[in-house]
Amino acid sequence: MLNSVYQLISPKIISIKYQDISFEDEVLVRPDYLALCHADQRYYQGKRDAKVLRKKLPMALIHEGCGTVLYDPTHTFQPGEKVIMIPNVLSTDREDEIFENYRKGSAFLSSGRDGFMREFVNLKPDRLVPYKEIEGKIAAITEFVSVGMHGVNRFSKLAHSYKERIGVWGDGSLAFVVSSILKYRFPASKICVMGKNADKLNQFSFADEIHLIDDLTDGFTVDHAFECAGGEGSAYAIDDIIRFINPQGVVALMGVSEAKVPINTRDILEKGLVFVGCSRSGREDFENAVDFMKDKKIQNRLNSIIYETEPVEKLLDIHRVFSVDMNTNFKTVFQWKI
Repeated sequence: MLNSVYQLISPKIISIKYQDISFEDEVLVRPDYLALCHADQRYYQGKRDAKVLRKKLPMALIHEGCGTVLYDPTHTFQPGEKVIMIPNVLSTDREDEIFENYRKGSAFLSSGRDGFMREFVNLKPDRLVPYKEIEGKIAAITEFVSVGMHGVNRFSKLAHSYKERIGVWGDGSLAFVVSSILKYRFPASKICVMGKNADKLNQFSFADEIHLIDDLTDGFTVDHAFECAGGEGSAYAIDDIIRFINPQGVVALMGVSEAKVPINTRDILEKGLVFVGCSRSGREDFENAVDFMKDKKIQNRLNSIIYETEPVEKLLDIHRVFSVDMNTNFKTVFQWKI
């Protein structure tokens, strides 16, 4: 079967590759909605290291999306069934104690392998999670929500029982999702969100406290913390966290930075802190995300950070979507109609 793959071949240049695909043991899915990630933008804008770009490109971007099953020779799904697509390519090494997203030899679609910007996507049945009762544009960000689920899951396994106050540093999409999950998982805890942008912080109406980072004083404390700032803000967020967290707190690092970040190890040692790196997610996290997103209140909340731009129907529309996303505060989602 001939498939059209929309590949980034160099920054801001996309070409169509026609690929013959077979799917004897794979499910054929037609993407419905796709969502942009900061990683997609970094590739598209050429803001990754030149060596990385040479190694990764050409490739189709986007690893967040949902679609409709067209054909399944394994009979796991019915034609017309709605599914979330999981971008992890599993390693053949089955390490039971290592999460699938960290296993050696595993791969990730839209990071060296073609992502979901294709006419059709062929995936193994275990790389698909069925969903119902979730609007398509919201289902499109399930992968993003699953990343938050993974971070909160790892935190819950490591943190001590004192969880009166949990701090989240960041005011973007990741901080919003992580804070929502924390409020859902730990309703008795006070969720405190710290950010730089007052307008964006006002979106966090469900949080118990919101603070501009410049207004924090020495009397402020949290028992545990999540760093969701990323980029240039990572260093400042980590420094604040070390300053304001109580002894033996767990710090989940979730923001991605292209540059190395200096860390105050002296105070980490003195407070006995635990730092845990969290990246991407696995099937269990996707399933937990779908359960979480079935709640209509949660859907309404997530809808507030989604900007749905016009559908993509031709190649030029792809460039438009990336341009629109540069001016979107949170998540950009679009229908894939090519």
